[in-house]
Amino acid sequence: MSRVSSPRPLSSLSLVQLAVAGLTLAAASAATAQDVQTVKIAHAGPVSGGIAHIGKDTENGVRLAIDDLNAQNLVIGGKKIKFEIAAEDDAGDPRQATAVAQKLCDQKVAGVVGHLQSGTSIPASAIYAKCDLPHITASASNPDLTKPGHKTTFRLIANDNALGAALALFGADHLKLKSVAIIDDRTAYGQGVASVFKATALQKGLKVVGEEFTNDKATDFMAILTAIKNKKPDAIFYGGLDAQAGPMLRQMEQLGLGHVKFFGGDALCTEKLPELSGKTPALKNVTCATGGASVDKMQGGSDWKKRYDAKFPGQFQIYSPYAYDAAMVLADAMKRANSVDPKVFTPFLAKTEYKGVTANIAFTAKGELTAPAVTLYTFQDGSRVALN
Repeated sequence: MSRVSSPRPLSSLSLVQLAVAGLTLAAASAATAQDVQTVKIAHAGPVSGGIAHIGKDTENGVRLAIDDLNAQNLVIGGKKIKFEIAAEDDAGDPRQATAVAQKLCDQKVAGVVGHLQSGTSIPASAIYAKCDLPHITASASNPDLTKPGHKTTFRLIANDNALGAALALFGADHLKLKSVAIIDDRTAYGQGVASVFKATALQKGLKVVGEEFTNDKATDFMAILTAIKNKKPDAIFYGGLDAQAGPMLRQMEQLGLGHVKFFGGDALCTEKLPELSGKTPALKNVTCATGGASVDKMQGGSDWKKRYDAKFPGQFQIYSPYAYDAAMVLADAMKRANSVDPKVFTPFLAKTEYKGVTANIAFTAKGELTAPAVTLYTFQDGSRVALN
């Protein structure tokens, strides 16, 4: 029978060695935890009020981008990066937008995707410029946004100079219109796109037979439309949002204006317009323009849309692919700068050459796209259909 030896007691030296090893492992674990840096990309837009559906769509685009970025396990500046969204509601109100902008500056987020509208983006851009915080709008189209030349302001779609002109050219050259009445909602967006449309229409020889004004909270347009009806225009251009365009189309039908062509920019060119108009027959006469390609013609649009619909079923409107790309462009600049500090990576945004879902993205010195595209749409059987 063999002899079984008893376990030897640990020496005091062995105990010390184990304690040191334990401390080393704990320190390594702590270091690993400290090496993960949380970086917040903000979304600022209206997620309450009449156009909350559009604001929620862009917020969804940012959320999808953040999921994709975190799946990349990025290391920037020697640290593992975990991206999070800082979602803020500006309610489509310029004063609330400036308050949101200041809040995001104070929170020291890394960058902002927003705001949705020109009337909120323009005042907010001045706040971001003061605190050196880059923001990329996926939707605001008034050319005045980039005129101050803020190094922190970038736009990911065509501006109103392209949208308004494209609509006027289509009306004159393709539809052979002779006269048009113009309505705008007195916002920076509505006035901007309407003024460009008017200037191009006059250059093409169209007669502007009337100009009327409303606001972005109105629902009753009977008086305006009755005044326009008496002038017998071939078309009506509306500079404003889908929340007003929908009931305006219904009331046009009620007044016997259902045969009149109806033009508008990107803010009314949404998937929700048929619902907002009650699917009125006048919907078939709508021609609207958006910056960029239709999602099915974007270079990465079809696959991206499937993923979006799986995560946010029934919520797609129009701008979410641009919001997605805006967040990815911010992260791309961080990677190239090897820093998540806005003061360090913002200059790299100006040098962007990024293959996005929407297009190949590069900016001019003013922060505009170097090659913006415009797509015209109409509505058939209650669905938005691209014309080009």
